[in-house]
Amino acid sequence: MLRVAVPNKGSLSEAASSMLSEAGYRQRREGGRELVMVDPDNDIEFFYLRPRDIAVYVGRGTLDVGITGRDLLLDAEVEAEELLGLGFASSTFRFAGPVGQFTKLEDLEGKRIATSYDGLVRRYLGERGIAASRVVRLDGAVESSVRLGVADAIADVVETGSTLKAAGMDVFGEPLLKSEAVLIGRSGHSLPAIDVLIRRLQGVLVARQYVLMDYDIRKDLVEQAAALTPGLESPTVSPLRDSEWVAVRSMVPKRETNRIMDELYDLGARAILVSSIHACRI
Repeated sequence: MLRVAVPNKGSLSEAASSMLSEAGYRQRREGGRELVMVDPDNDIEFFYLRPRDIAVYVGRGTLDVGITGRDLLLDAEVEAEELLGLGFASSTFRFAGPVGQFTKLEDLEGKRIATSYDGLVRRYLGERGIAASRVVRLDGAVESSVRLGVADAIADVVETGSTLKAAGMDVFGEPLLKSEAVLIGRSGHSLPAIDVLIRRLQGVLVARQYVLMDYDIRKDLVEQAAALTPGLESPTVSPLRDSEWVAVRSMVPKRETNRIMDELYDLGARAILVSSIHACRI
């Protein structure tokens, strides 16, 4: 039985469970507090854990795979690897300090840096030859550490930057990391059930990003229409009762749906229909 770790709370939890449900796996009810959920139909056991602990369990081989943040995986410094980016919970990890005091990474030489991701920060600085005097680990409210005299600068997840501005700080240097939710597995560990899980999750990602578009078009315009809707490999073209017309079906990026419909209509396509994709295998 495949053993899978799922975030039990926070920004990763609901989205991870939703994605697994779309992939056909049994998940606990909304608001449920179960710590373990068995899905006998798919021969999988789900364990609901703190997101920060998931990489540790997977890296030690206690669990086969898990869903956590890329930042948490790198910070854990364990024998686990990213198997698939899941496209949600995106964030950017950056350095910040009092306005005007820092402009580049080298300014951190000999400084104290507060962060909730000390492993990630130490490795990042070490790879670039920057020797901070101390990396201070804090579990939260990192922005207050400078004002309280605990640190000279911070490294933290930055979304809008409004919290930093309110604390009198600004970001500097390049981002340490662009993070998102990821499926992780133990390094060198492979199972057929893991491959099935990855394919199912990939199917969900594609289904969320694409729609099916159907339309009718004159035969002599098919090549031009296919250039607008090439699909993943090639569009499906079927004959109609009127031999001068054909029906075309193709997958198109969801975000481009209306633009493509407009261009097809201007080309001469008619009966243009769009359908959601519930699941797929690519």
